[in-house]
Amino acid sequence: MAEPHGVPLDEVRQRRAELREAMTGLEVAVAAPFPGRSEEWIADVSAAFAEFQSDFADHLEITERPGGLHDDLVETAPRLASGVAHLVKEHHAITAAIAVVQVRLEEARQDPENIPALRDATLEVLGLLARHRQRGSDLVWEAYTFDVGGET
Repeated sequence: MAEPHGVPLDEVRQRRAELREAMTGLEVAVAAPFPGRSEEWIADVSAAFAEFQSDFADHLEITERPGGLHDDLVETAPRLASGVAHLVKEHHAITAAIAVVQVRLEEARQDPENIPALRDATLEVLGLLARHRQRGSDLVWEAYTFDVGGET
């Protein structure tokens, strides 16, 4: 496997693992039962969401910064430029969906009747990001893995 020029693969793997862990933490928090414990539930979701937001911001930084992973993907495999552009568009959609979760979280803090809407918005973000991560993983594979034949 070839190595990216601008971003060490170990850093990419570490950030990817941290984001996956934050996604799992947020999913666990939002899936927990809330009847009779809405204040605790909202506090748990809020903490998990803050961690998730931080790790997603790190993901944006490592991928979109000048000389970051996206630049390296296009430099290494120019044929993947449209795929990288699609990932950037997805970042915008995910960022917008995160903003909706932030609004729903505030609404749930004001009235626990809004918890189901918060759950739905959070699960939407997690789904968008899960699909995004898979597409990104596929592009990294295409850019840095070379089939020289005879290998499995």
